[in-house]
Amino acid sequence: MGNQSNPWDLVVTGAGSGGVGAAIAAARMGLRVLLLERGPAVGGNAAHGGVNMWEPGVGGTGIPFEIYRRLRQVPQAVDIYSFGRHYGWPESNSPAFPGGEHVIDPQRRYVDTLRRYGSQGLANDEAFLRQHGHGVVFEPAAYVDVVNEMMRETGCIEIRTGVAFVDAQCSDGTVQAVTLCDGSTIEANAWIDATHTAALCSACGAGTAAPGSARLNAVTLMYRITPASSPQIEPLPPDVPAECWWESSFPLMSCVQYPCGDRNCNMLPTMSGEQCIRLGPDAAYAECARRVRAHWHWVQQDFPEFQNYRLSWLAPRLGVRETVHIECEYMLNAADLTRGISQQDHRDIIALADHAFDRHGDGGGCVELAQPYGIPFRSLVPKGLHNVLIASMAAGFTPEAATSCRLSRTMMQLGQAAGTAAAFTARLSVSPKQVPAEELQNALRNERVQVDWPMPDMLLQYVLDEHR
Repeated sequence: MGNQSNPWDLVVTGAGSGGVGAAIAAARMGLRVLLLERGPAVGGNAAHGGVNMWEPGVGGTGIPFEIYRRLRQVPQAVDIYSFGRHYGWPESNSPAFPGGEHVIDPQRRYVDTLRRYGSQGLANDEAFLRQHGHGVVFEPAAYVDVVNEMMRETGCIEIRTGVAFVDAQCSDGTVQAVTLCDGSTIEANAWIDATHTAALCSACGAGTAAPGSARLNAVTLMYRITPASSPQIEPLPPDVPAECWWESSFPLMSCVQYPCGDRNCNMLPTMSGEQCIRLGPDAAYAECARRVRAHWHWVQQDFPEFQNYRLSWLAPRLGVRETVHIECEYMLNAADLTRGISQQDHRDIIALADHAFDRHGDGGGCVELAQPYGIPFRSLVPKGLHNVLIASMAAGFTPEAATSCRLSRTMMQLGQAAGTAAAFTARLSVSPKQVPAEELQNALRNERVQVDWPMPDMLLQYVLDEHR
């Protein structure tokens, strides 16, 4: 399969959240899918970038909820977290914490993680956030196992890791084939670009949106700490100073407890997006690793409770929040977010989200939303390309909108919509632009994807039943 005489029904490039959602959705609808990943394993940022949690947010039904339910069957693989201490809440911050603490909360369920909108902000709304600020934390290895299991069960997905394409054959906006780094050529009838760099779309000549006036969103190198049997401040490597050399002071961190008692540490941020691009991936990672060592030393020195932990893991890749944005048939924008779904007039909404405007490294904190917003299918349809969809943070978003809709569960929802739409293009022999919006929405509803707000009662009852 997959040679020039027998093209794939669909090739998905990139096996992060969007690529996983796309491959599973398309395969369940009968397409033969090839999933390509340049890294050594599937999972993307959610596994290998250290983003082993899903923040609070509307829309995390469909495939994300299926993954959660399967993870629940694995001991200490997944749990729900709530807020603990926070530096912005002086009366609830004793002993002092170097940022925001999130702790396992056995009283909470998955449905409690499906809201963020309505807050007045971290510093001003402690009561609201204690009531609604819940997310999902999971073990990355278990997550990868579950995702692979779900893909195997379709019987229609082949996964190739450690490969990337080096050239694309595209004529009049139609992609015929790509050449991979191993010298092989892959043909397909349809393509989904799920890379965070929009590598396939860019190689085929798709235009990119104007960067806007704001800074590129920053990157983070996540790290993990493990409880130790005796207190100690771990020594710094010889080439790492004890002082913060890249900012006036060390960044605060978001610190999430795993079910096993380890902690996931996210220093906010580690490096600006511009510096990351300027240095290149290898040099940027090396510099971020030095900053992590210095940050951890500061945490242990100034917050003694952390002397009872040891640095046990650095994510093998940087957590990238933004690169480019492909010009699509519709560019989701700041007005969509601020108006909210009640004032949007899109008839092709395929996913909901409600994360704040959150541009790390620019100061000013997060600007929260009053209600959820919808993401239209047209934001997944690159202009000028006729058999390609995009399902990643590089999709049709302005930089302002991208600060909100870049989270893992949202990306997976975009992938599920793109994979479902690819099946429609094959079944109806149409281009992505011609996919009937209402039929696509109904297909997603049948797969328990939330495209309506408020959440319909039948979907709510489904999500409440975590043990099905």
